Amino acid sequence: MKEKLIERFISYAQMDTQSNDDNEACPSTPGQMDLAHKLVAELQELGLVEVTVDEHAYVMATLPANTQKQVPTIGFLAHLDTATDFTGADVKPQIIENYDGKDIVLNEALGVVLSTQSFPELPEYKGHTLITTDGTTLLGADNKAGIAEIMTAMAYLLEHPEIKHGKIRVAFTPDEEIGRGPHKFDVARFGASHAYTVDGGPLGELEYESFNAAGVKISCHGVNVHPGTAKGKMIHSSKIAMAFHLRLPSGEAPEFTEGYEGFYHLISMSGTAEHSKLQYIIRDFNRESFENRKAHIAAIVEEFQSTYGAENVVLEMKDQYYNMREKIEPVRHIVDIAQEAMENLGITPVIRPIRGGTDGSQLSYMGLPTPNIFTGGENFHGKFEYASVDVMLKAVQVIVEIAKLTEQKA
Repeated sequence: MKEKLIERFISYAQMDTQSNDDNEACPSTPGQMDLAHKLVAELQELGLVEVTVDEHAYVMATLPANTQKQVPTIGFLAHLDTATDFTGADVKPQIIENYDGKDIVLNEALGVVLSTQSFPELPEYKGHTLITTDGTTLLGADNKAGIAEIMTAMAYLLEHPEIKHGKIRVAFTPDEEIGRGPHKFDVARFGASHAYTVDGGPLGELEYESFNAAGVKISCHGVNVHPGTAKGKMIHSSKIAMAFHLRLPSGEAPEFTEGYEGFYHLISMSGTAEHSKLQYIIRDFNRESFENRKAHIAAIVEEFQSTYGAENVVLEMKDQYYNMREKIEPVRHIVDIAQEAMENLGITPVIRPIRGGTDGSQLSYMGLPTPNIFTGGENFHGKFEYASVDVMLKAVQVIVEIAKLTEQKA
């Protein structure tokens, strides 16, 4: 199983499926459709039925029940795309067998080192098989580790018919990293009573609380004049943008927050004297605080509009998803099953809020309650991303155990 899991993951990671927030199409990049078609072929080869992919790259498939009991249909989901924060093109995964617990040189020529000082959790993986980047791209464990784990779990259940389970639906979705994953997801066609996203991080993560989330774009427009004659005439849009950013509370950013603390996060900043753009995400677990953050952004924009003109400071702000706890609490038993599955395997569940996004946040509000379980990845969205194959195997086992327990408790 280990070799096949590694093979699957690396083959997916080498495909460029980075999403693109500037493209309104779904999927937002062609690589996601390429991966979708690859997965369709693999699902069919494994022996799953009702394997489909639509024009938006939503892949669905069924593992039929092998029990006579009336068991709720459950689902497992992962997303096709990788993050926009760092390049996902030309990924070259590196395999480190029996990791020694010390610093890992990812790229000697560029001096890129995955260090135990910067990442103190790294020595905890001593003895594991790790998959890392080559220091020039992200890895894509978010969420291709999840895809590989779901595929491997389905293969295992097919190979072991003695493990009784109800009907299982799997789905792979596009554009999760830009907040659009479930936008065209057909919950009714998926036909599950509940599901699990396999989109978490370290061993034992089990999450059913997520941020309330919004995306923000601020466009600043100025007047460019030759600098030699610019006095009293030039309005520098980039300086407007910088002034705007400095109005946000500096300590309420990802690098200074944890637990249930919310933040404003500057995703990107670009511009010239004539035109500039700021792109943010707003995150908060508390709905009232979330609304206050949005209002604070809007108030600063209104102030800047009064100074520079309404047409010169333009705000676009859209809610992306909400805290899924509200929809999962009434069916808390689905979290309990995942918790029991981990405990049966000797894994200590780590129940904490998701400080990030997951399709489950939106799907839960669409009528499909969807907690999140670990994948074995660390340091998502950058060149220091890595995954433990040992933990990935544990994730496969948890998927299988959830299927088994769901049948037993029916």
